[in-house]
Parts: sequence; structure tokens; C-alpha cells
Amino acid sequence: MTTHLYENPVFLKHEVPEGHPERPDRLKALNLALEHPNFADLERLEASKGDENLVLLAHTEEHLLGIKRDIPDEDINQIESDTYASPQSLEAALTGIGGAVAAVDAVFAGEADNAFVAARPPGHHAEKNRAMGFCFFNNVAIAARYAQTAHGAERVAIVDWDVHHGNGTQDIFWDDPSVLFCSTHQIPLYPGTGAKDETGVRNNVVNAPLSPNSGSEHFRDAFRSRVLPALENFRPDFLLISAGFDAHHRDPLAQINLVGEDFDWATGRLLDVAGRSAGNRIVSLLEGGYDLQGLAESAGLHILRLMRG
Repeated sequence: MTTHLYENPVFLKHEVPEGHPERPDRLKALNLALEHPNFADLERLEASKGDENLVLLAHTEEHLLGIKRDIPDEDINQIESDTYASPQSLEAALTGIGGAVAAVDAVFAGEADNAFVAARPPGHHAEKNRAMGFCFFNNVAIAARYAQTAHGAERVAIVDWDVHHGNGTQDIFWDDPSVLFCSTHQIPLYPGTGAKDETGVRNNVVNAPLSPNSGSEHFRDAFRSRVLPALENFRPDFLLISAGFDAHHRDPLAQINLVGEDFDWATGRLLDVAGRSAGNRIVSLLEGGYDLQGLAESAGLHILRLMRG
């Protein structure tokens, strides 16, 4: 397998208040893990800043203009209850989008089988017209729309295993049968969405909520019983992953007790799906994961499985 990783130093310059969990140290911890010889063959590329018009693939112009107004000239500005912007946050967010569309281009051109975008801020809580949950723009939704508009993808599947439900992604694709959204997440927990009966207007939303203190067995059972059958029925021609690693047992923001091997296992199952219907095309985008050790371990195993196929 050929795997691309998209990164950029500007992701470290999206600053948040001291003590905020979505901090630059997250990427520093991942970069340290990637120094291991196991990752010698990983092709690491610098993400370029995406065009602002890409935001409009998934968001309203009002939302884009609102984010631009909220970017401060100095210091840090609170734009939503737990979402903050600093002077280079817009550049970081647009570069995350640039990395996402570059990854999509690479897998459709056959330059890579799959890709991982190591960007921040994350994206899956951003709704069509609302920033929330540390997120400005919904990177995975933009990547899905881009695959459709630029590469003719007809059936795009998004699998979100972040411990927090991807309410923004669900909002954007609620009534779109060309996109299947599958999510495992803890309930009750922020943002309070993601019940099993939330199925979308066209039954294209599959939620598999997990109770607090669930572990590997419950997570894997949710994958086997709900996520994988939905993917097999849908037969996606492109697969995206909202790869949050905050369901790790060390994470401070939730109570799901996964270990790194669970993310390795789930990645393997999605590689199988992509191999059967999507020409191996997978793009994975970093979402949450707030314990540095848990993030480095889990993301490292995820990327290594992408590399090994």
C-alpha cells in the first residue's frame, strides 16, 4: 500500500487558551510517534492552503463570512462556547481543507492507495451554518463533496469513530442518499445527538451509540452489527474516516475504554470494504483525541495499518 500523510507547520499555530484539550501538543505527540522506523516508507507531504470556495461545498457563505469576521488580529477570540480562534486559525483551517482535497486527488489519481490528514482544528462538529465543538469547517464533509464534484464519486461513505457524535456531518448529509454516514460514539455525551433512531431522511445515517464504560467488545460488536453491514449494502466507491482517537481508555473527555489495537482492527475492516468496492480508496482525517499518549499510540497504529493494507 502507498500511504500519503498531509501535514503543515501552520496546524501548530492555531492557538487555544492554556488548558484547552485541542492543543498544538496533539500534533507534536503524533509527530514524535511517526519518528519510529515503522513509518520510514510513509510519504509525508506538506498540505497547501485550500481555496475559500471549497468551504462552500458543505457550508453556507454566511458561515464562511462569520468565521472570517471572528478571526482576531491578535490574542485569542472565543467564537463559540468551547471554540476559539487565534490570528492564524483561518489559515490553519483552510490548510486542513487543502490537505483533505489533495488527499482525495491523490487516491483518485492512483498516486496513493490511501491517505491520512494530520490537521487541526478538527471538523466533524461543524454544521452547515455553525461552528462548534472546536471545529470551524467540516473537513470530511468538504472532502466527500469534493470527491463527488471533482472526481465523479457516486457513493461516498463516511465512518466516524470519534467518541463524540459527528453532528455536523450528520446535519450536512441528513437528506442526501449519495452519502452514507456511520458513527460509533458515546451516549450520553456532547453534543447530545446520535441516537439509533436518527437515520436521515433517506436512511443514509447509521448511528451505533455506546454506553459509558463500554470497551473493545462493545465497540467491535457495534462495528460488526451496524456499521459493516451498512457499508456492504451501500457499496461505496470512496471511503472517508473521521478518525478521532478519544474513545481510548486514557482520554479525559469520555468514558469509553478502547485500546490502540481496536483502531488497528477497525482500520483493517474498512480497508477490506474499500478493497471490495472502492478500489482501495480511503482518506482518513484526524478529529479528536486529547490524551497525548493515547492519541500517539492509536493514530500510529491506524496509520501503520493503512500503510500495510
